[in-house]
Amino acid sequence: MTIYYVALGIGILAGIGGQILLKAGADAPDFVSQLLRPSTIAGLALYGSAAFLYIVALRKIPVSVAFPSVSLSYAIVAVAGHFLFGEPFGIKQIGGIALIVGGVVLINQS
Repeated sequence: MTIYYVALGIGILAGIGGQILLKAGADAPDFVSQLLRPSTIAGLALYGSAAFLYIVALRKIPVSVAFPSVSLSYAIVAVAGHFLFGEPFGIKQIGGIALIVGGVVLINQS
């Protein structure tokens, strides 16, 4: 069972990396340029890898546990967005992230 949780964890990290790379490519002058940027292509590849790893994880992890666990990526990307791109990060974001993390902890209790 552990290998499936490892796949889920690596999939979550790949999704985070994909999102960060997509954001990095988002300052292109037009949509076609954005699609052709190496960061966008790499971000999409990471998203594909994340989906593949999620499929592997679902072989043994209930979707009622796996899918909410993926929400950790929202929290991590919000923090990374603040530090990497200077995006706002105030009390509302902190509260929302605390709720997400708390929910994932509760769902993953045995």
